[in-house]
This record gives sequence, structure tokens and C-alpha cells, in this order.
Amino acid sequence: MRPSTQYLLLTACLISTMGCASGLGSWSGLGKSPSAEVCVRPQIERGQPRPLVDGIGWVFGIPSKIILWDTRVDNHSISDDTEQAIAQYVNDQELSHTKVRINQYAPLDEWKRLTANHSVGWGWRYSLGTLTWLEETILPGRLFGTDHYNPYTDTISIYSDAPAIAIKEGSRARDVNSRQYPGTYMAVNSLPLISMWHDTVATQYALEYLRDEHDEYVEEGYQLLYPAYGAHLGGDLVSFTTVPTTLGAAVGSIPGHILGRREAQRHHPKETARAQSTVLDAHPMASDDTDESISQP
Repeated sequence: MRPSTQYLLLTACLISTMGCASGLGSWSGLGKSPSAEVCVRPQIERGQPRPLVDGIGWVFGIPSKIILWDTRVDNHSISDDTEQAIAQYVNDQELSHTKVRINQYAPLDEWKRLTANHSVGWGWRYSLGTLTWLEETILPGRLFGTDHYNPYTDTISIYSDAPAIAIKEGSRARDVNSRQYPGTYMAVNSLPLISMWHDTVATQYALEYLRDEHDEYVEEGYQLLYPAYGAHLGGDLVSFTTVPTTLGAAVGSIPGHILGRREAQRHHPKETARAQSTVLDAHPMASDDTDESISQP
């Protein structure tokens, strides 16, 4: 039996144990009880806990954990901090129509979203969109996939407990929804190397947002998004060869790790504060001397 057939049979067995929508929305009052705020983010849903399924998903996510050197990647256990981060991002970018699925498998609901997403032309929806839906139905992200954004259903799927990664996927939605022809844009960006166009924009959006709104995640952003960008590029480069994509991604992530850690140190809030404090300590009377020199005749 071929490995692909084994995966399909395994998937068929496990899909029956998966929960779909939990039916619970996320609340705008972050950290507050539902009674304290009005639920304004019903587009965010969590999948029901499935220890066996999520455990298998964690194992399939090991390559991504190694490439990005972070055990939170594809760990299928999403904390409130990550949920709150993507909830705030979606709210700030006014993406009320974008669905956010946190470790959830809901193929029927995704099909409904595919047919109802008129921002993408029907030609793209019922061709590439249908193929994408079939792939995610047969090989669900809750088992085999990683965090991603589906432009044909306008859905963000989160499987990693890392706010920076969640915001990066939110930035993909922001980019696609800003395009006049989102279906054509993503069809073009489905090609190797050309796909770096969309990835570059999304990475830039995410890092800018983290610097402006979430100082506490800036270091994480550089340390995860830079190697992820390098891994994407490495995987695309070897797609034209017989080299395994995973190997290309691993090699491509190395310069990303180096540059990401360097940028993280340069933009780290504590490092910036320490540098400013050092300048003031070196010239404690600078401002006073200036004032006195002006006041003297």
C-alpha cells in the first residue's frame, strides 16, 4: 500500500472523531467575561478538544518545529494570548468578514463560505478554490497542515500557539482583501517563487503591526517570521529540483534565523530602553548645560 493511501485511510478514521465548530465566539473585552462585553467577533471559533487527533497533529508538526526551532509551532494547543492577539488584529484591520478557526476542522462550513465568498470570482472559487477545499478536507490541517490563510473561503486557520505567527496569517488576509482582484492575485501567488510576493507583503505587515501595537511580541516576530520567510524561499527554490522541499526549507531557514535574531536584538524594547538609559547616564547634565548656556549673557 502506498504511503499516500495510508494517510488517506488514517485521515478517514480520525475525521470521524473530530469536532467541528464549537459555536463559541471570541469577545472584544479581552480578559473579561462575556457578560462584561458584547460579543463582536462571532467569526472566531475554536475546535473542540480532541487529545488523540491533536497529539497526532503535534507529531506531524515536528518538521516545522525543528525548522523554526520552536515547540509552539503546530502544537495544536492555542492559548488565550494567541487568540486575543489575532482577535485584536482582525478587529483593528476591520476584517469582520474573515473567519478565524483555531484548531478546528469544519469542511461543511468551509464549503458554504467558499460558495458565498463573492469577493473572489466564481471561476477561481470553483476551480482552485474547490481543489483547495478538497485538499483541506482530505488532508485536514488539524492533522497534517500548518497555519494558513485560505483566500477562497476567506478563512484563517491557526494551529500554532505563537501570536506572531497568528498575526502573520492575519496579515495575509489583510493583503488579499486589499486587492481589487483577490482571486487572480492569489492564483498568481500560488506559483513557486512568485508566491514570495504575497509572503513579503504579509511579513512586512505583521512586523510593522508588532512594532506599533505589541512590543512584547516584537522579538518573537523576528525570530519566527524571518526563518519562516527563508524556509518558504528555500522550499520554492528546490521545487524545481529533486531535492525534498522540507530539506530546502530547513536550509533556507538558517539565514533567516541569523538575521531574525540580529533584528530581534536591535528592536528589542529592553535593549532600546537600555541604550537610551546609557546615553542619558553618559550625559546627565546635557539638557541643563544647554539651558544654562542660553540663560547666560
